[in-house]
Amino acid sequence: MTIEQKELFQFLNAQAPFSELASTAISYFIKHLQIIYLSKENQSQWFDSNNPSLFLIRSGLYDLVNPQNEVITRLSQGDYFGYPSLLSGETIKNSLEVQKDGIVYLLEQADFDFLRREYKVFEQYFVRAHANRLLSSHYKKRQDNWSDRKISELMHLGAVALPPDASIRQAAKKMSASGVSSIMITKEDKLIGVITDRDLRNRVLALDVNPDLVVTHIMTSSPKYIFENNRVFSAFQLMLRHNIHHLPVLTEAFKPIGMLTSTDLLRQQKSDPVQLIGRIYKANSVANVKRYALEIPELLQGFSHKVEDISLIGKLLSGITDALTSRLIYLYQEEFGLAEVPFCWICFGSQAREEQTLHSDQDNGLLLSDDITAEQRSYFKSLGEFVCTNLASCGIKFCPGNIMASSDPCRLELEAWVAQFYLWIKKPSPSSLLNCKIFFDIRYVEGSAELFDNFMNKLVNIPKNQLFFAGMATDINRNSVPIGLFNQFKLEKTREKEPYKHKFIDLKKRGVVIINDIVRLYALNYSVRADNTLERLNALAKLPDINKTDIYNLKDCWRYLTQLRLRTQINQEGLPSNCINPENLTSMEKHQLKEAFYLIKQAQQAVVFKFARGSL
Repeated sequence: MTIEQKELFQFLNAQAPFSELASTAISYFIKHLQIIYLSKENQSQWFDSNNPSLFLIRSGLYDLVNPQNEVITRLSQGDYFGYPSLLSGETIKNSLEVQKDGIVYLLEQADFDFLRREYKVFEQYFVRAHANRLLSSHYKKRQDNWSDRKISELMHLGAVALPPDASIRQAAKKMSASGVSSIMITKEDKLIGVITDRDLRNRVLALDVNPDLVVTHIMTSSPKYIFENNRVFSAFQLMLRHNIHHLPVLTEAFKPIGMLTSTDLLRQQKSDPVQLIGRIYKANSVANVKRYALEIPELLQGFSHKVEDISLIGKLLSGITDALTSRLIYLYQEEFGLAEVPFCWICFGSQAREEQTLHSDQDNGLLLSDDITAEQRSYFKSLGEFVCTNLASCGIKFCPGNIMASSDPCRLELEAWVAQFYLWIKKPSPSSLLNCKIFFDIRYVEGSAELFDNFMNKLVNIPKNQLFFAGMATDINRNSVPIGLFNQFKLEKTREKEPYKHKFIDLKKRGVVIINDIVRLYALNYSVRADNTLERLNALAKLPDINKTDIYNLKDCWRYLTQLRLRTQINQEGLPSNCINPENLTSMEKHQLKEAFYLIKQAQQAVVFKFARGSL
């Protein structure tokens, strides 16, 4: 081996994926590579659609540019490009712009394919890199999608605020000088109230109130708010649900940074789902609620083609179910009278995580005040049956396990609910662990927010012992991913006579559920209060003793499987719900699906190692 070859061998040996491969793989790469000097003058000649190649940068600086002339990423020493076309067989769409001349190693398709066949780690590296590239490009387009943008990207920063001892006159003058229709009232940099133009009209001028009084006399105390990193879609839902037109925006530290108005959001609105949710919240009869619900399937079909992130449909469907539930509760109380004691309608499972699909069923319950009478119990029994029956009529199926507010065990007083959770945690039997999977995904829908907060604070304070976590980890590991010998898919079959036609993989049971279970376990262990899987992962990623790579891998797997699952449901491919036939996938999609299952299996093993080593 020459000095140059030795030096090249050392470079590759420190370079992924060769650092994990046998020296024979490196030797093969060296033997078959071409060494080119890439400059601005010759950059175009190396990208041939009919002859894709793998490129590895040794020196220089280059921009990868898409057909819209947007820079995707900047590449430097150790970076690869060209592999998406080698993996997918698609034509080369991107181009390279040389920022600084340098040396690049080139490997042709046949030699790349040889290394893929002979070395699984080599193939896994580039399949994963391609999946990450797709996701990266995918989410860079979010700013073009109104519903997926962050609040902070839409609003104008700069909170217009006054202290609580300011006068009403001062508030009006400041609003006029700032050109705004609302103002926040803050104390020690914390939001305590809001005043709007409407308040000045209805609470001051119309009632002839002295404008020299302090603002606390007319402000809306403890107003609704939203965090800066939440999505625009979430703001739409919140404003429609509570019929508000000004929404304070806070940092994660609860510091006010601006105001979002209904006008700001209406400028962004380009789709019917939000209008549908608005109509549901204003429906004046059960018949109208059901009529609006009939629009959901067709609306989702169209909406799915307008959004880059199809997993947003989970939030949309959960938002629609929330709206249907809230309106049915309102209509019940309009007919039978208001509840005499505080109550809270809660949801569990996929609705709580805001991850519903077209085939999700109901998972809900009623949280009741402890000082309830027998007559009041009868009222809430009737309420539960009314809402659940009408939700089913709206297309939200009854829960096969009867986890619904129409069922007596799901209508409990606060202390009874807490005692039930305590029992599941202290005695983690198989049935208790199953209940924990369902009930520990929990979210407020309607009723007393104070009662719900009290409940959640009690749940968080229930001590979880090692036996509980070990039991959950062991249970998670019992559910295997559908990959068998020689990295082949393990398919399930229907009982019909055409086995090939009806082979499938259950993406929910064998993939999404496992991720949800893993993330829920970590969230419980680290007292993360978020309900949504991605939000839980984002919170976990901020913790110092969590492996960030593992978190990002789970996020990518969850997104990929969720989008694949929803796409199958929307396209109505004639398979059991949540299932997919891998024969209908492209070669690249099959590789990505196998890689996702591989990463999920690794995460399962990590959970067992962390929580259940001593119990196996």
